[in-house]
Amino acid sequence: MAAVVTVLAFTPTVAHIGPEIGDLPQRDTGGIDAVIDAALTLAMCLPLAVRSRLPAVCLSVIGTAFAIGQVLSHPDTFGKVGILLALYAAGAHLARFRRGLAATLTAGYAVLTVVLHDLGSPQRFPDFLAFYLVLVVIWLAGTGMRRWRAEETERRRLAAEVAAATERARIARDLHDVVTHHVTAMVVQADAAQFLLDSAPDRTGTGLRAISDTGRRALTELRTLLGILEATGEPGTADRTPALGKVADLVEQARLSGQPVEWTERGDRLPRSVDVELATYRVVQEALTNALKHATGNPTQVLVRHGEDHVEVEVITLGPPAGDTATPSGGRGLTGLRERVRMLGGDLVSGALPDDAGFRVWAMIPGSPT
Repeated sequence: MAAVVTVLAFTPTVAHIGPEIGDLPQRDTGGIDAVIDAALTLAMCLPLAVRSRLPAVCLSVIGTAFAIGQVLSHPDTFGKVGILLALYAAGAHLARFRRGLAATLTAGYAVLTVVLHDLGSPQRFPDFLAFYLVLVVIWLAGTGMRRWRAEETERRRLAAEVAAATERARIARDLHDVVTHHVTAMVVQADAAQFLLDSAPDRTGTGLRAISDTGRRALTELRTLLGILEATGEPGTADRTPALGKVADLVEQARLSGQPVEWTERGDRLPRSVDVELATYRVVQEALTNALKHATGNPTQVLVRHGEDHVEVEVITLGPPAGDTATPSGGRGLTGLRERVRMLGGDLVSGALPDDAGFRVWAMIPGSPT
């Protein structure tokens, strides 16, 4: 900017274009006067190089040179545009002493008008006032830009905080789903293996293998979540979420834990987005986890319906809840799951069946085929 304004100030074609307020009679520009004029022109152009880092210094130097040029009847030059650019830069970049600088500039301008009037300037009070208002408007334009930048920075900061909080909540939900489901299954399987150890020792190995398989699944999903948390990791979506077909693994795991589960799938399975498939998986996972916790051994029905633009999941556990649950409940699973489904534009409803006949979890998850 400083270089462009300097070049234009010494270019004959546009050199005479610039703001003027004194309109004093032109004087001879030869000899020492030419050197003074050149120095004043450079003083009104070169400080623009630091207009954003040192706006007060830039405006002070250019403003002083502009005032001296008006008093000495400095010839018209494009370099006088520097006062306008410096004013805008001060409004846009000056953070401290704004009012003090504005008051100083106003007082200096008032003194300049008095001096110009005494030197015979043809301008009158309305002319000086109009020029001052133009300078004020340019200052306020820079101030508006400064406020806009500050608001934009704050908006981005808040957006980043919201995004971080949303991501933390999503990871917390995933951790809850993974840990709660697999640990619950392992607790139930361990209790069953302990019972078989006394009643049917030959079947104990099956129970222990089920615990081992459940632990491996838990470690696999936890490693996936940890991979997402890595700062440099960029796991693909296929690695980050269980596929819809893995619902069968959830059903099989629940059966190995002693939960009689009937799984029904209706409609043609279509490829969906990662978020839709993950939400479907988590709904079944949470419902089966709650069945293992609160209704161990009760018949459970899992129904997945594939529509054109949605997936519907229904999990019903028949019978009243068991008097002694396998593990305590933290109460976060269904709440977090409901938030996950609603973020996709769907809905999740859960509650007890009439006459304490069981518990039902139903979810409708929108998602067109990909």
